[in-house]
Amino acid sequence: MSARPLLSIVIVAYKSRDEIGACLRSVPRSLAGGREVQVVVVDNSPGDGAGGMVRHDFPWVKYLAPGENLGFGRANNVGYAQTSGELVLFLNPDTVVNEGALTHCVGRLQSDVRIGLVSPRLMRADGAMDLACRRSIPTAWDGFCRASGLAGMFPRAAFFAGYNLTHLDPIGTYQVGAINGAFMLAPRKVLERAAPDGKVFDEAFFMYGDDLDLCLRVTQAGKRVVYDGRVQIIHLKGVSVAKDFDAMSEAIFDANRDVYLKHFGASPWARWKYRTAFAAWKRISLWRAKRRGYRQVRPV
Repeated sequence: MSARPLLSIVIVAYKSRDEIGACLRSVPRSLAGGREVQVVVVDNSPGDGAGGMVRHDFPWVKYLAPGENLGFGRANNVGYAQTSGELVLFLNPDTVVNEGALTHCVGRLQSDVRIGLVSPRLMRADGAMDLACRRSIPTAWDGFCRASGLAGMFPRAAFFAGYNLTHLDPIGTYQVGAINGAFMLAPRKVLERAAPDGKVFDEAFFMYGDDLDLCLRVTQAGKRVVYDGRVQIIHLKGVSVAKDFDAMSEAIFDANRDVYLKHFGASPWARWKYRTAFAAWKRISLWRAKRRGYRQVRPV
């Protein structure tokens, strides 16, 4: 076995006791003829019982408990600093992976140096695709179509479905604007290029927006963000209830607005445009959710 792991996996846990066991059991201990898979868990909610379970049932996992909720980006950076693998996977605790999908995605990166980030198809427990696993960098029109419901009404029409790219083959593979933070696999060298200070995720984003920001920085570093739907994993993505939807939805829209301001808001006109656009998208989405009675609403 090589002294250096082939793959390092960073998992940020937050109130994840009920999910993280299945996630860790699904991770193979080695890949590619015996190359080590290293796993680091950063626990953003110590005291909920997940830590004791991880240490007892998965002693090969490096468990870190910072003692507070660092936020998604900062906690991922803490975990990343403890890794040494040639490839790094940022993985949510509410996922269930499989050796075939990991081997395939690792192979994509090893065979094509142009790829900086790759994601398989993410499937929800109910059999539906998690649409956030392949996204564009949306225009104002794309955002309006998604917020207004036009994208859902015409999912096969590229003119309306640019946000989640539902007009493209779900079992195909192609370059996209962004993938989901639940599964982001990258070569370490690409992460070092996109984040020379060692902070892969921008810690200004506490919970949302950090995955989109990383995709943009990887693209700016000259690498491709790729979706490969030929393999899949499970993402047990939570469905918000009405009492949580407003706060969560606002946080998501505000975080993504801030990503746009960071990358595209150089001029006063651009900053006004994105602030106005995201405010409108947020109001429309909240209004539509209330009309539906918050039935299985998902802001992303």
